Amino acid sequence: MRLKERLKKLPKINIEGRILSIKGNIIEAVLPIETAISDMFITPNGAIAEVIGFKNNKAILMSYQDLSDIKIGSFLKKLYKSATVGVGEELLGTVLDPFGNPLNKEKIVYSNYYYLKNDYINPLKRGRIKDVFDTGIRAINALFTIGKGQKIGILAGAGVGKSTLLGMIARFSNADVNVIALIGERGREVREFIEDNLSEEGLKKSVVITATSDMPALTKLRAIYSAIAIAKYFSNRGKDVLFLVDSLTRIAMAQREIGLSAGEPPTSKGYTPSVFTLLPKITEASGVFEGKGSITGIFTVLIEGDDISLDPVADAAVSFLDGHIVLSREQANKRIYPAIDILKSISRLMPQLLSQEYIDYASKIIYLYSKYKEAEDMINLGLYKEGNSKEIDLAIELAPYIEEFIKQGIDEKIDFKKSLEDVKKLALLTKKV
Repeated sequence: MRLKERLKKLPKINIEGRILSIKGNIIEAVLPIETAISDMFITPNGAIAEVIGFKNNKAILMSYQDLSDIKIGSFLKKLYKSATVGVGEELLGTVLDPFGNPLNKEKIVYSNYYYLKNDYINPLKRGRIKDVFDTGIRAINALFTIGKGQKIGILAGAGVGKSTLLGMIARFSNADVNVIALIGERGREVREFIEDNLSEEGLKKSVVITATSDMPALTKLRAIYSAIAIAKYFSNRGKDVLFLVDSLTRIAMAQREIGLSAGEPPTSKGYTPSVFTLLPKITEASGVFEGKGSITGIFTVLIEGDDISLDPVADAAVSFLDGHIVLSREQANKRIYPAIDILKSISRLMPQLLSQEYIDYASKIIYLYSKYKEAEDMINLGLYKEGNSKEIDLAIELAPYIEEFIKQGIDEKIDFKKSLEDVKKLALLTKKV
């Protein structure tokens, strides 16, 4: 009897799992039979780990934090609270970590929380994209017009001015709120982007969520889910949100790491099937929502060797986005910034946003520039003689004007109305030259 009484007085230990092995930030554990994918557990050192798969009657978990000092046989305790992020107007001007903790302010007392679930949206509950999204960038406004709620990619190699262009759009666009997700960036680059590209002016109407390159893969995905939840919060309150994600490539790499750890088979360049399931789910957060606001998504994709066809992420992104802006190393080398390659870029929704008159102006300019690029090698080698082709003669005359049209200063905002005026003037030059 005395033993039973003493046993009753012992503190109850809630043991819901046991660690079998640890490799890096991957845990193999025995967990209850009702455990599901995405369930979260807490380790003895306070790190949170999420179930990412099952193998041979064992659960595979990936940790959000460091797993030092954890021993084999340690117990895991289930977290029954769903993952959330704090939301509210007080977020404006704030830089957050993936868990919603402010990095540039004191702790925020949130009035509301959103679950980190990127729920399926009934396509019939989405509004039609009818209104122009003014980026403040002349070449995009006039040649590749974007609509509020559209999802578009910026495809670029390293060092061609991608961050500068993103900062310009964030500062110049007509969005009410910017939600900017910097995923997999070097720590130095985060501060440089905020201070140099976004600037204090842009930060005032922005929320920046960052997960640096040294963070675990799962933490990077946590950052993008937090960013989506925050974008939805502002959109649900009738705001037109600009959702900037830099970059889809780093998100794909994070999901590849998770997928390989869970035992998925690798495909092209090691990317797992779940990568190409995840990416459209992220981009589909964009749209116009009935009775609410809009989320216009701009997603960067890093291109290896500047060739889209050789990059599986870029190749896939082109298929599920509503258009793409390609930044060219050739343009950057000629000091044409933003280094937009107007021959490889497209906005699929442009025909429903502009009148036929301005679509014709844009088409004429792009066509003539393509004729110039086709003949450029012959021109440079002195093999082309003036008069051989009236069309090429015209293209040669107009090429400098077209390249000047693409150029825009870092602090130069050119609104949509002015962009259309400029493209009309340029197109009408074809009758004067």
